[in-house]
Amino acid sequence: MKKTIKSTASLLLAFMFIVCLASCGAQVDKEGLWENATYLKDTELGKGAKTATVEVKAGEQSITFTVHTDEEMLGAALLAHSLIEGENGLYTKVNGIVADYNVDQSYWGFYIDGEFAMTGLDTTPIAEGVVYQLIYTK
Repeated sequence: MKKTIKSTASLLLAFMFIVCLASCGAQVDKEGLWENATYLKDTELGKGAKTATVEVKAGEQSITFTVHTDEEMLGAALLAHSLIEGENGLYTKVNGIVADYNVDQSYWGFYIDGEFAMTGLDTTPIAEGVVYQLIYTK
């Protein structure tokens, strides 16, 4: 009987410890730059013949979006899923995270396969096998 009680108590404590760790981790993810983020984990969105892989990095965290679309341009595919917001091709919000140069000199850098892009999101055609990156820069 004592062994059963000890085993049950040990299992209960282990379960509570795991729940504590999981809940603490979720709170940490939502701090700082990521507190208003729409997505916190790698996410697959949409349907379509083309696939765009987009990594979003802000601070020490990053997530990857796999976007399936029939759009020709990357900007249109990201707008269709509300992953970016802005005006006239100037996107100040990515995945709910705001970068505003006028406020704190922060901006979203756009990279293609690790190289700074020479085109904008709206004029970059979606290419298979390419990794696009949007990196919060300050």
